[in-house]
Amino acid sequence: MSGDSQPDELQPGERRESEGASSDAAGAGLNRRFRLALALYGVLGLLVWFTMGEGKVFVYGRPVEMRLVPLIVIGGLALRTVLAHQAEKIRRQDGKASGSSSL
Repeated sequence: MSGDSQPDELQPGERRESEGASSDAAGAGLNRRFRLALALYGVLGLLVWFTMGEGKVFVYGRPVEMRLVPLIVIGGLALRTVLAHQAEKIRRQDGKASGSSSL
């Protein structure tokens, strides 16, 4: 029995047909998760805005509304999510460009 049970090996620059389809499906899943994450950040921000009181806290001697502190933290997390999503899109584009080139 020769190597019939061995999977076919790909030459450099070759891709299987199913890899492109799975990559597109994964990209669609990431976009859906990204939109959901941003929507949840928005809901969380609205909850903070409407449930926190109007108290003030002193930061470097200046009064700042209490509700702004968690909103700044949530905004920072949302910014980090956006940057990570953009980086992943760039990585996927680079992978497609380098994977589809042939020698």
